[in-house]
Amino acid sequence: MVQIGIVGKPNVGKTTFFNAAARARAEMANYPFTTIEANKGVVYARVKCPCKEFNTKCNPKNSICMDGIRYVPIEAIDVAGLVPKAHEGRGLGNKFLDDLRQASCLIHIVDVSGSTDEEGRPCKVGEHDPMKDVQFLEEEIDYWITGILSRDWRRLATKARLEGRKIEHLLGEKLTGLGVREEEIKVALRNAKLGDDFSRWNDEDIFKLAREIRKVSKPIILALNKVDIAPPDAVNKFKEYTAIPVSAQAELALIKAAEHGLIQYRPGDSDFKVIGKPDEKQAKGLEYIRKHVLSIYGSTGVQEVIDKAVFEMLGMIAVFPVEDENRLTDKDGNVLPDVYLMPRGSTVIELAAKVHSDLAEGFIKAVDARSKKIVGADHVLKHGDIIHIIAR
Repeated sequence: MVQIGIVGKPNVGKTTFFNAAARARAEMANYPFTTIEANKGVVYARVKCPCKEFNTKCNPKNSICMDGIRYVPIEAIDVAGLVPKAHEGRGLGNKFLDDLRQASCLIHIVDVSGSTDEEGRPCKVGEHDPMKDVQFLEEEIDYWITGILSRDWRRLATKARLEGRKIEHLLGEKLTGLGVREEEIKVALRNAKLGDDFSRWNDEDIFKLAREIRKVSKPIILALNKVDIAPPDAVNKFKEYTAIPVSAQAELALIKAAEHGLIQYRPGDSDFKVIGKPDEKQAKGLEYIRKHVLSIYGSTGVQEVIDKAVFEMLGMIAVFPVEDENRLTDKDGNVLPDVYLMPRGSTVIELAAKVHSDLAEGFIKAVDARSKKIVGADHVLKHGDIIHIIAR
């Protein structure tokens, strides 16, 4: 299962973001290091459910459908706050980095309002430059990977030369615990442009390679949190990054209001509809969110960050397997019961293996439910496909 890491320095709203995205209730408080143990849970990627297209009512089993929008579960981990020199063991650095080992993508929660200093202590709005937080987090991860690469580097380089083994094979074995694939190391080596004589690489070269490995294997998307109280030009400073304006507090408030029947709202929507009777304080809070967040940025940003991380940065697609391409049901009659996230470029046989190994082993053919065309094992899937797999 794909895992997303939610990272950042202390006290920037990571846990609020996590709670809003996961419908969890992890501890929240306005002081550093509230999160000591990593909070693990499920966040949801948002995709269009085919139920509206086919004018039918679905019965989801492995996901949630809210009025034609399917929310697909993704494993997430909200880790302890990171402070400068974490790679040297400062703060909870070692634990932070260890918790991120298997994360496929990182969501960096940045206090774009500049109301927390580099240690996560509250300060006046605009007093701290949030760009420094982005740079230091990237560097901390780079130094962490450098430390792992540097151990026995000379021996590794010698082994590659004497045994004729490719360096990416050896590095792949060394970094397997970080969830780094050999293909990603190849790309990083190409991007680093360091030459083929590994024995001559110095510390600076190894750091450069570590940085490229981080970029390829742990892509980062910035969630510019507390956007409703940020200085007017704060968001514009991050144009060169993959960054989305966010108000995690607003998203959490809207979800709670919807749960209490005060409003009609789906996570990620651009607006909400009042259907209950909020009291004066609640009505004022809802109007604040609409005026200072939704009307300016089009959403609270929380769902947008997750969707961008899953479908763009990780390159996933959503596919709906069924056992009857005409009724779109499984063997029990459930309509569009499951949806699976697959890497872009996946084939029908790979979908079959993900659903059940027996389907792949006994594969005969598959049917595209929309076109009713028969497709083979090597047919490349598209986002939103509905596929009936026929097997012995």
